[in-house]
Amino acid sequence: MKTISKLFLYIMCLSTTLLTACAQQSDNSKIVTITKDSTKMNDEQNLSEEELKKKLTPEQFHVCREKGTERAFTGKYYDSKEKGTYKCVVCGNPLFSSDTKFDSGTGWPSFYAPMDTSKVAEHKDKSYGMIRTEVTCSKCGSHLGHVFEDGPQPTGMRYCINSTSLELEKK
Repeated sequence: MKTISKLFLYIMCLSTTLLTACAQQSDNSKIVTITKDSTKMNDEQNLSEEELKKKLTPEQFHVCREKGTERAFTGKYYDSKEKGTYKCVVCGNPLFSSDTKFDSGTGWPSFYAPMDTSKVAEHKDKSYGMIRTEVTCSKCGSHLGHVFEDGPQPTGMRYCINSTSLELEKK
């Protein structure tokens, strides 16, 4: 019985330590919090969140402004081979070129690089008990997806982006 109590105490201490570590945010992280009640304005069109709710589909609003995720293999661009520029659906900021798009097998459009590193912002994301790097539009702050270090060369990066946060301007 004593061994079980010690084991239980050890597991509880370890769990508390892990939860605390996951909940802490480092001082140098640049987490951008945009909630459905936010009044952050869209620079390009000067739209409030309420006006964006009218402009965007419910799914676009959920993904872009509430940091949602579309279901894998359901987005219109995950398997698209069309050439062009992928822009932010909210503000039109050109984000990714079809020249850097590749099939990652994940069910979301994947790119190995943005058009320009100034077009996207990266933020530490500690949601859902894991540490990831969130990708947002640098112009309007809309959530796009996440970036991982398991992509192809020449960068080794995989920008895993929600189709619903993108609009393809075809060449």
